[in-house]
Amino acid sequence: MRTRLLVMMALQIAIWGAWAPKLFPYMTMLGFGPGHQALVGSAWGIASVIGIFFSNQFADRRFSAERFLAVSHLIGGLCLVGAGFATDFWPFFACFLGYSLVYVPTLSVGNTLAFANLAQPAREFGAVRVGGTLGWVLASWPFVFLLGAQATAAQVRWIFLVAAILSFAMSAYALTLPHTPPQREGGREGTVDRLAWRRAFASLRQPAVAVLFLVTLLDAVVHNGYFVMSDAFLTNRVGIAGNLSMVVLSLGQVAEMATMAVLGWVLARLGWRLTMIIGILGHAARFLVFAFLADSVPAIVAVQLLHGVCYAFFFATVYIFVDDAFPKDVRVSAQGLFNLLILGVGNVIASFVFPALSSRWTVVVETATGPQAAVDYRTLFLVPTALALAGAVLLALFFRPGQRVGRGVDQGAEQPVEV
Repeated sequence: MRTRLLVMMALQIAIWGAWAPKLFPYMTMLGFGPGHQALVGSAWGIASVIGIFFSNQFADRRFSAERFLAVSHLIGGLCLVGAGFATDFWPFFACFLGYSLVYVPTLSVGNTLAFANLAQPAREFGAVRVGGTLGWVLASWPFVFLLGAQATAAQVRWIFLVAAILSFAMSAYALTLPHTPPQREGGREGTVDRLAWRRAFASLRQPAVAVLFLVTLLDAVVHNGYFVMSDAFLTNRVGIAGNLSMVVLSLGQVAEMATMAVLGWVLARLGWRLTMIIGILGHAARFLVFAFLADSVPAIVAVQLLHGVCYAFFFATVYIFVDDAFPKDVRVSAQGLFNLLILGVGNVIASFVFPALSSRWTVVVETATGPQAAVDYRTLFLVPTALALAGAVLLALFFRPGQRVGRGVDQGAEQPVEV
């Protein structure tokens, strides 16, 4: 069963990994300006907001998980084919938004299916979820052969066609997964589930949660900004071939698997705050290397390995902290609240801010072939560096994980407990 679920995770995340690194460079090739790029980036954020409530309140209460995955990925595959062949903005945006709306809920439903079919979810889910990271890494390899060193738009459209093929494969594979019936909504259970969202939002009044929420937003902007800017930086500034840039970026996911393996050991010895600070400082260090060592290909390639530290030591630690700190009846909604920042709000902000800054800090430079436009990447990368450092300072000065996180805000709720 674990192997079957690992394959499910690998296929599901490979769909995402096939298009994500080159989405923004591809839109630049099509002539989409910063405003249009921001709208496309926002589609993923919009879908994240809708998906959180759709999957929690509707999908997993009305449909069996495996059939929901099959239908969603079939529709998503068709939308990806449309995005691959659309060259005008509005048809492209409509296809990408349609794909986003049906794909994002599958992330939660896939987790639900895995938890329902594992004998010991708490112990076994990590070994299953690593399949997603493996899928992201493997999704980059077809492009070594599909793209040229100076990839054209006609070649880069394969990011959507490969993702579509993976989506159709996932649709078919989902039908072979164990039948996982919907969780029918009962009277009191449904009421508690709806109240949980209100209580999760109300927890932001507590200092420890409010600080972590703000820092998570800052780091989500930095994290998503990495995917907005990094592929164009590697190909246009560092000089890495267009068919190898995705492989270089995938080194971060390889490191992520190794870092996740030691995360428990690190948390036990360093604690919540210091582990998170190291994670967010990893972002600052990576962007500083991007800013000041762009002429050193070995340094740029090696620093990709910091992605594992950035993700595991901050985002994965946040998820673990929420699971540990919040009462059981609020945990799912609290996880959704933080996930909303990471997949939704942070993505939207990064999609608006960084294409606009890239356009603003584009200068004309003289080359052997004449004047050419080039992005001032040093100045650009100092922005996410500053955001990451600000997040680290906020954690160091104001995050007190020993403070109490209330079990509820409703009258009569259980008493708070020590985090």
